[in-house]
Amino acid sequence: MSAHLPITLSVNGEELTRRVEPRETLADFLRRDLGLTGTHAGCEMGACGACLVMLDGLPVHACLIFAVQAAGATIQTVEGLTESAAIADLQSVFHTRNALQCGFCTPGMLVAAHGLLSRCAMPSREEIRDALSGNYCRCTGYEAIVDAIETVARRRAGEAASSMAEEPA
Repeated sequence: MSAHLPITLSVNGEELTRRVEPRETLADFLRRDLGLTGTHAGCEMGACGACLVMLDGLPVHACLIFAVQAAGATIQTVEGLTESAAIADLQSVFHTRNALQCGFCTPGMLVAAHGLLSRCAMPSREEIRDALSGNYCRCTGYEAIVDAIETVARRRAGEAASSMAEEPA
């Protein structure tokens, strides 16, 4: 019987303290212990991107991190990003551009897109493809996903430009 270790971390804005097994992955902790099933368990080798979450503002593969390694960290899952409306425009455009099909990879794609757009407001199509290179999709062929992310980046840039133009001098 393995000893459980206490960890404290923030998940989707809520400070939590839990006891975890030393070898429990962050993905398993989020899914089993917290019921956040938007973090999918795919390859469990960090190759498919289905388990992506934001850890201290960066997208990471939750299947490659032990929950104990996330102690003290701030985690945002696709559920938290949805609840805060941080990815509402991405979700809408993914839907209208048909950038999702079976939906298994979609949470990871949305987290990857959010991570990219958080650090680069107007990425090139090559930068978008590079940011998605750790995400595997068997259904869409990626072009619609790249189109959707590019569309959101352009819309956000347009909104930022128009709000700056409306500010008094």
